[in-house]
Amino acid sequence: MAEKRFTVSSFLKAKKNGEKISMLTAYDYSTAKLLDEAGVDSLLVGDSLGMVMLGYENTLQVTMDDMIHHCRAVSRGAKRAMVIGDMPFLSYHVSIEDSIRNAGRLVQEGGAHAVKLEGGREVLDKIKAIINAQIPVIGHLGLTPQSINMFGGFKVQGKNEEQAKKIVEDAVLLQEAGVFSIVLECVPEGLAKLISQRLDIPTIGIGAGKYCDGQVLVTQDMLGMYTDFVPKFVKQYSSLCDLIKESTKKYIEEIKEGSFPAKEHIFKIDNEVLEKLY
Repeated sequence: MAEKRFTVSSFLKAKKNGEKISMLTAYDYSTAKLLDEAGVDSLLVGDSLGMVMLGYENTLQVTMDDMIHHCRAVSRGAKRAMVIGDMPFLSYHVSIEDSIRNAGRLVQEGGAHAVKLEGGREVLDKIKAIINAQIPVIGHLGLTPQSINMFGGFKVQGKNEEQAKKIVEDAVLLQEAGVFSIVLECVPEGLAKLISQRLDIPTIGIGAGKYCDGQVLVTQDMLGMYTDFVPKFVKQYSSLCDLIKESTKKYIEEIKEGSFPAKEHIFKIDNEVLEKLY
């Protein structure tokens, strides 16, 4: 019998019971299927796909069509894990109507079970409208990559009193608005602990320390596949980069020397049939 789908209720139940939540990014069917079978609770189709899958410098060039395309693939591979679709830059910044429509597209066309969007008090009206449209929302505070130009780069957020106070206040406001979880990215561990203790909804940390109610990493970072930049908070559980290169070199070598394809890789035809073709 298949395991029950991880849902919004599962997130809230995990927080109540003190059980940690696991989340990883996924951008394609094959990876989603493997991570799902390994037992991950939730899969984030992050706009990080801009850098990891499409080779962009940052997330700002990612479009709704990009997100829907990858969401659709991931949702086909995930049987148990909850699929969360990231709302990309400008998909919820212009109007409430746009925000609802785009969130709806991630669910209706992409197969997502929930959406994630960045920001605090400045996007509360959009968040409330999306939730009123019966679409679950995850918040995202701290280092919000879509604001990279405002931050002046990828920097830890909440180190001074003013920044820390705003993040705490925004977390409470997001909870009051109805989000069922909040991603805390690149904030000091002590601040993430305070927020996690103050909220009734779970926090998911990425570069926010061990006191969050769950953790998320970019899968390609975790598996050692994306080497352009490795953040301090990433733990590489494998080095698939080396394995993939070694396997590829072996493949090339065997082609060059003629040992691949071997006897076990080929299909045969009766000689009588073949002779008639000459």
